[in-house]
Amino acid sequence: MLRPKSIAVIGGGPWCTSVIEQAKRFGFDGAIWPVHPNKPVLANHGAFPSVEDLPAPPDATFIGVNRAATVDVVSTLSCLGAGGAVCFASGFAEATAEDESSADLQAHLIQAAGDMPILGPNCYGFINALDQALLWPDQHGCTPVGRGVAILTQSSNIAINLTMQQRALPIAYAVTSGNMAQTSQAELALSLLEDQRVTAIGLHIEGFGDVRQWEALAAKAYDCGIPLVALKVGASDQARLATVSHTASLAGSDTGAQAFLDRLGIARVNALPDFLETLKLLHLYGPMSGNRIASISCSGGEASLIADMALDTGLTFPALTDAQKTDLRTSLGPMVALANPLDYHTYIWRDSDTMACAWSAMTGDGVNMTLSIVDYPFTDSSDWACATDAALKVRANTKAPFGVVATLPELMPEQTAQQLAEGGVVPFLGLREALAAIEAAHHIHAPHPTPICVPGTSEATMRLTEAEAKAELALHGLNVPQNRLFSAKDAEQEATALEGPLAVKGVGLAHKTEANAVHLNIAASDIGAVADSIGTRTILIEEMVTDGVAELLVGVVRDPAHGFVLTLGAGGVLTELMQDTQSLLLPVAATDIDTALSRLRCSVLLRGYRGKPAADPSAIREAVLAIQSYVLAHADTLSEVEVNPLICTPTRAVAVDALIRKA
Repeated sequence: MLRPKSIAVIGGGPWCTSVIEQAKRFGFDGAIWPVHPNKPVLANHGAFPSVEDLPAPPDATFIGVNRAATVDVVSTLSCLGAGGAVCFASGFAEATAEDESSADLQAHLIQAAGDMPILGPNCYGFINALDQALLWPDQHGCTPVGRGVAILTQSSNIAINLTMQQRALPIAYAVTSGNMAQTSQAELALSLLEDQRVTAIGLHIEGFGDVRQWEALAAKAYDCGIPLVALKVGASDQARLATVSHTASLAGSDTGAQAFLDRLGIARVNALPDFLETLKLLHLYGPMSGNRIASISCSGGEASLIADMALDTGLTFPALTDAQKTDLRTSLGPMVALANPLDYHTYIWRDSDTMACAWSAMTGDGVNMTLSIVDYPFTDSSDWACATDAALKVRANTKAPFGVVATLPELMPEQTAQQLAEGGVVPFLGLREALAAIEAAHHIHAPHPTPICVPGTSEATMRLTEAEAKAELALHGLNVPQNRLFSAKDAEQEATALEGPLAVKGVGLAHKTEANAVHLNIAASDIGAVADSIGTRTILIEEMVTDGVAELLVGVVRDPAHGFVLTLGAGGVLTELMQDTQSLLLPVAATDIDTALSRLRCSVLLRGYRGKPAADPSAIREAVLAIQSYVLAHADTLSEVEVNPLICTPTRAVAVDALIRKA
């Protein structure tokens, strides 16, 4: 469909005329067949009165008629055996809020298409800059290329804007998918992986849809060596469940999407400039193998700036080695303070060979990307040609990853960017954008080998009591304290079988702490008075854990769009205060748990802090896996489960509070 030899254009409006003009202007040399019942000529091409009058089934068709007529045209094309179609008209499922019949019309469209692939509806179509073929009704900035990146988006307007980039990024394909009534972004990306001229794929994502398709895409892309980067927008409120747990409020609406992308090994960025710069880096070098960067500039201002800007990223500046210092001193002399980031001053400016020697010294095995900060004035940048030459020499001589970065995007001329890219140097437009691109490229990795657990959709109408939740989790191996349920009037008399100190809790309250219904370190003789003060008819009494070194939250919420989101974080009274969490999608392996725990700020407590003993990591791991075991066993009905706190001791991990909601 993306390499057609014949295209048909259905309709007579300005959009259809533009499709024909854009195709000819772009160099398409195949057959163009306009179709219009009343116009014999359209854009200087003879028109056919109906689809049935075409000389052959077209490889690709642009359908530029109203939404009702679109369904009939799609049905006819499908019966003729056409290759595929772009459905330009809007007013389908995206307009359901204004017109309840829109969803039904989209269902009719899918049925009419049958096995014939369609893009849209409500989309512009595609541009194939490799084969100079397109179905596109508006302006675009693509030029013919021999290889390059593919960009896929639901939004036609964003697609137009991205093609207008002037950043030396070769765009091989620009594809819009609109409503994705039949053909999804993941399916389109899977097909583009088969084109060896595609170097990377950028995905502007509003929603994932079929998660199995995305898992298949991530696996195949990794096997093909084609990196994926996503700009995920439209965070849904589906994951903000109306729950009583801390986990749901901490997870938020976008956590599931981030965890899903992390699991797939897909890099994520948050802005269109970062999206383009990351694609450019991936086109030239592919994913980054590490996070260690070096910076060189002829001003201390830029050296300080990049150092400060990198603080909020995962990028680091490794210290210079003795060998690097020797090479730098040879090129720069004694007047330059040697460090990374490096201010090399302007003593060697205009001497491109010496500049290249100094810059080459900032590359090496311990550096994953070296950046030379160069701002080209738009008034007259002729005196900056030495910097371009030096960068090209560094890349040619060292083969090391090397980039030239302008602190502001407008401070690198497009011609200079093209020259650098042709020489294998990444021309980064914007210092913040460069750091974002490098960090994103570093986060690309092999997808998780295990498919995610897809949850059921039954409404959660039941919340178990704390005692019931603990009992169910204990059946799956979770360690819980010895406890008993008593009526308030019998609590003091019956609690003598438990060893103090004791915790006394009210039963049936959503937030026991806020209701002053949790009392700790209670002696058996005082339980009667405490039970009376709580005020609930039933009292839970349990033995306290007294040797804890840290408290964790372990929670799982059902995210309808992405699966079950597991949240690990600081627990107890610190949960909301610290907001210290890591989120994963189930199922997880023991190594996934260890990695997530190591990224928590509170991990220092788990390892032993200021002379205190360390928590037992195997016990924590087993506790999380026990909770996962329960979730997977009840995936069809479970909405959420939370243990908070999980008290971690040197020998065990004990769930002292638990919550479960399910159908």
